[in-house]
Amino acid sequence: MNTPRTIHTADGSTVTVTPRGIEYDLHIRNAAGRTVATVEMNRADYLSLLAEMREAA
Repeated sequence: MNTPRTIHTADGSTVTVTPRGIEYDLHIRNAAGRTVATVEMNRADYLSLLAEMREAA
């Protein structure tokens, strides 16, 4: 993934994942569009998060 990708949640919130060099920024917004959190993580942590989300689905 080389471009930002936005995931929409059931409650109207969004998570935008943006690659930044060898790291990723996750920008979480609530349904009103206000920033709830911005998280920076390395590739290993990002891949671990994806794996955990797939497991939970």
